[in-house]
Amino acid sequence: MNAREQEAVLTIALLAAFSDGDKDEREREEIKRIAQSLAGEAGSPQLAQIYQSVLLKRVDLSQAAAALTDPTHKQLAYEMAVCVCDADAVASDAEKTFLQELRAALGLDVKQTMEIEKEAAALADAPLPNTPVAAAAATSVAQSASGGARQATMSDAELDKYILNHSIVNGAIELLPQSLATMAIIPLQVKLVYRIGQAYGFQLDKGHIREFIATAGVGLTSQYVEQFGRKLLGGLLGSVAGGLGRGLGRVTAGAAMSFATTYALGQLAKRYYSGGRQMNAALIQQTYQSLLGQAKQLQGQYSPEIQHKANTLDVGQVMAMVKSA
Repeated sequence: MNAREQEAVLTIALLAAFSDGDKDEREREEIKRIAQSLAGEAGSPQLAQIYQSVLLKRVDLSQAAAALTDPTHKQLAYEMAVCVCDADAVASDAEKTFLQELRAALGLDVKQTMEIEKEAAALADAPLPNTPVAAAAATSVAQSASGGARQATMSDAELDKYILNHSIVNGAIELLPQSLATMAIIPLQVKLVYRIGQAYGFQLDKGHIREFIATAGVGLTSQYVEQFGRKLLGGLLGSVAGGLGRGLGRVTAGAAMSFATTYALGQLAKRYYSGGRQMNAALIQQTYQSLLGQAKQLQGQYSPEIQHKANTLDVGQVMAMVKSA
């Protein structure tokens, strides 16, 4: 895949990210930061310019699609768009309309796209484990909630091991070549937070957990854009390139970020729910950033385990984890 084709796929991913017209300022700024970060790496397309072109509507879907002629590249672009649209929940009506227009622009058959849409929706809509039918209503994470310090049903060591194992798995998933594998990272983060809250006696729903993650400063859509961008530029996605070559560093960096983000979220959730949900939004953000710095330093220690886990995983196992974790 040449630079022009990479730019076309990344343009489509960004168009997908903004297709619902409902991204808040935090998410927009995070996507902008990611574009600038990836653009600063040698050999990358001018992602900052791509971001501006999409935001200012200087490029449209038909122009981006026209740059792709290889069927595998078209399929990859569509897969990435579906996953980005389903990042923060099952695709909205506006996102579904965008995907229909993209399918037509790429000249893809409905049968070609139906399976990816079905699998992506299953990941986005995977139920939380052991959630009762009458789940508790979502509670604002910025709002003080009941109680003070709480005792968990798991020991500190058990919780730390649980968080570490999830972080290693998410780092390993980042090294897998399939688009759907990458899409599993956020559902696994959601379930990690759910299990930690449950250990401290809180029955959470997805709305609360997504708000908690967003309050910490972790974008849902932007996280996917970054993961896909690093995989694409590293030559890992699908059959885009024969080998990782000089892009290996980007892929490794993506694995490191997935490990660190998951670890920091898990440790943040442990502090938040053990304290009875008393942290305000500013403290949540400050604590997360501090934990993220620690997690980035810790990641190097577990790189061999991440690579080993990646060697034993396939996309089917990853899908099963999301549905049963």
